[in-house]
Amino acid sequence: MAHFLVTGADGFIGSHLVEMLVCEGHQVRALAQYNSFNSWGWLDHISCRDQIEVVAGDVRDAQFCNNIARGIDTVFHLAALIAIPYSYAAPDSYVETNVRGTLNICQAALNAGCARVIHTSTSEVYGTARYVPMDESHPFQPQSPYSASKIGADAIAMSFFNAFDLPLTIARPFNTYGPRQSARAVIPTIITQIAAGVREIKLGDLTPTRDFNYVLDTCRGLLALANTQGAVGQTVNIGSNYEISVGDTLRMIRDIMGSDVEFVQDVARIRPGKSEVFRLWCDNTCIRDLTGFVPAWTIRAGLEATVAWFMDSANLANYKADRYNV
Repeated sequence: MAHFLVTGADGFIGSHLVEMLVCEGHQVRALAQYNSFNSWGWLDHISCRDQIEVVAGDVRDAQFCNNIARGIDTVFHLAALIAIPYSYAAPDSYVETNVRGTLNICQAALNAGCARVIHTSTSEVYGTARYVPMDESHPFQPQSPYSASKIGADAIAMSFFNAFDLPLTIARPFNTYGPRQSARAVIPTIITQIAAGVREIKLGDLTPTRDFNYVLDTCRGLLALANTQGAVGQTVNIGSNYEISVGDTLRMIRDIMGSDVEFVQDVARIRPGKSEVFRLWCDNTCIRDLTGFVPAWTIRAGLEATVAWFMDSANLANYKADRYNV
């Protein structure tokens, strides 16, 4: 039985990954960010909560990271500050959590002799596509403090493979969506407002395209990379190789929910001109060749499952449809 550490386990993707690991019979140490509310985030809502070891702390503390890495075979490092708009207001927080936090986790994994580290990147490091589909050789473009911090985190992570032989893989998911996603993201924003009976929804630019991936596919991709020795020292995209505009995605949600809601552009929600990522489309050849991974969920099926989850009143109660999340 393998022992796994998942940082960021209290979040959207992390909580699903914890469930998947437990279903496969593994022992999981799940890191939730320390807070005085005694909240474990989404870990408080998963069915296997009593089957995991939850620790509360912060990846910004090096000694804490050393402690939680002991006895671990594989580390999935997902802990990060992720909201792009907030990174405009508090860029230093992103450097501390994303860059220094990654440094601390990599050093801790090296000290503990962990057999594998999967460091989670983001397609935002690529910025607006210079060519499509976008493979792992696509140049970096730091179009927000968030994406810059993740570029730095990726560089720190790979330096530990190159300099210290840490058996590490950088997993680079494209746009993940699904149950438990933060309300700051566009898909939950639309679903929760339609569910609340809003007749007019304010949005930013609907023309950018994204490669949306259902959360269970993203987790399957992470596990596939952890189980593939050939992925060590590699950076690997996780995506669907399918492009759809934000506007078409939202219209699909509206259709699934049987709504006639109107979408209205709100200039306050539009990213600064040079910061908007207008096009993302994943080339998933590398992960397919390395692991055999292919997405199991179509965009329509994933959105239907996501809508169904949000329409459960117990789940919807965790969201505030009347509040704009930065």
